[in-house]
Amino acid sequence: MTSDRPAAWKVITAAILDFLLVFIGGGYVIARLTGGITEGGFQLSGGPAFALFALVVAYFVVLNRMGGTVFKRLLGVV
Repeated sequence: MTSDRPAAWKVITAAILDFLLVFIGGGYVIARLTGGITEGGFQLSGGPAFALFALVVAYFVVLNRMGGTVFKRLLGVV
């Protein structure tokens, strides 16, 4: 019997890569807009950090409702 469910490693890999995408990409954009760029990358605190947290949550909620996140689609999880 075969299952229609995707492999667990694909689901986990997609979640990790999606998180890194939105955290690093969104964090950089928010840091660029709020002056949080440092020599080693970016540093967020207070409002900008909360905005990044909200962006991460919104990314997963909105894109999952729209049919899947970027890496879920690329890895064929959806």
